[in-house]
Amino acid sequence: MKTIYHHPQGEAIIHALYDKHLARTGITTQSRMIPTRFGQTHVLLAGPESGPPLVLLHGGNTINPTTLWWIKPLMTKYRVYAPDTLGHPGKSAPVRLSPRDNSYGQWLVDVLDALQLSQPAVMAGSYGAGILLRTAAFAPRRISKAVAMIPSGLVSIPWRTMFFDLLVPLIAYRLAPSRARLLKVLRPMFLENPIPEDVLEITLAVFQHVHVEPEMPHNVTKAELQNFTAPILVLAAEYDRLFPAKRVVERAGQVFQNLVAAEIISGSPHFIPERLLPAINARM
Repeated sequence: MKTIYHHPQGEAIIHALYDKHLARTGITTQSRMIPTRFGQTHVLLAGPESGPPLVLLHGGNTINPTTLWWIKPLMTKYRVYAPDTLGHPGKSAPVRLSPRDNSYGQWLVDVLDALQLSQPAVMAGSYGAGILLRTAAFAPRRISKAVAMIPSGLVSIPWRTMFFDLLVPLIAYRLAPSRARLLKVLRPMFLENPIPEDVLEITLAVFQHVHVEPEMPHNVTKAELQNFTAPILVLAAEYDRLFPAKRVVERAGQVFQNLVAAEIISGSPHFIPERLLPAINARM
């Protein structure tokens, strides 16, 4: 089996880092392994067992706990199911799916089936939002309501950002790794200084031990979503250089039939600052 990890020791390092950062969240979780057609999937469960189900899809090329703590306040009410995305760092099968078709939508349907979730709410960020939209295209009636935050899958990364802000700094880092070059790779996703040390620790480990996913999920079309009628809230970030807020808001209005709102998170880059999370949780 082709794996996303450079070597088995790297996978073990990522798993240890996963456990470390999960413990740091202070969230009480249960862990399950479930089968899907593409491979075993690890799922974190949190919140009251009797609460309404909320599926959380994390960002790409990072570990699940990074996104899990964003919605910690919602866990007083909702039963949260947070799967580790296949093909990304975590404890699921280390096999990559194609972001160009509905493979990730098929995978999520398998996850819902294994968890016996007929029609949960889904909250997703960044790469995970692209998976949410692939699922909305593939199995539109499996989602009762949705939140897509700083979403991929609606607009493409501007080519100038892709080339000058992401690709060139990444090549420079690969040729001569250093902390300064790592900071330059991450800078387009942050405004505040310094960049959090936990983010640097995770990113450094991923770059060292994982074949990173270079592609975002393919942009969804209005035709693909013709049967997706669930209410959806889209939250773009004002200073997001990957998915510019105005373009995201405009496109959301074009493709969704039951758009509750497409709003801009004021003062936020792509990586949501902690100070903004209480208001975002309240809105969701």
